[in-house]
Amino acid sequence: MKMHWSVTHLLFGDRYKTFRFRAAFVLYVLIVVLGSIPGARADVGRVASGLVLHGLAYSIITFLLFTGSNGHPTGKALRAWLSVAIMGALDEFAQSFFPYRNAAVGDWAVDVAASFFTVFLLWIFSLKNTPTDSLQHDKKVGGE
Repeated sequence: MKMHWSVTHLLFGDRYKTFRFRAAFVLYVLIVVLGSIPGARADVGRVASGLVLHGLAYSIITFLLFTGSNGHPTGKALRAWLSVAIMGALDEFAQSFFPYRNAAVGDWAVDVAASFFTVFLLWIFSLKNTPTDSLQHDKKVGGE
């Protein structure tokens, strides 16, 4: 049997769920560590603003956490969003220890807003693909 690989399977398939979940934490650690290198943030800031960097990075982490989790879409959405809110707060807290960085509530707010937007879209998409009524689902499964 030939295995067919596609981007869709990588991004949404069950086979890569654990990989996506772990990748979210690897990306987060990279963000915190690389952001702690003197001058690194300033260099990256020439390419993209803090708003763009925070929004994109934490949206990707949200996507990875949501698609890497099991459960009902609502639970997955809440866990991903709350995890990113905590991650963003810890990132800003870590920045407060470096004299060449500053912690900003505005950056954390961008993290949380980007995560909320991402998780909302994923939640809506997932609800369309999830049985809404367990009784209807049971009838379909039972063949009645």
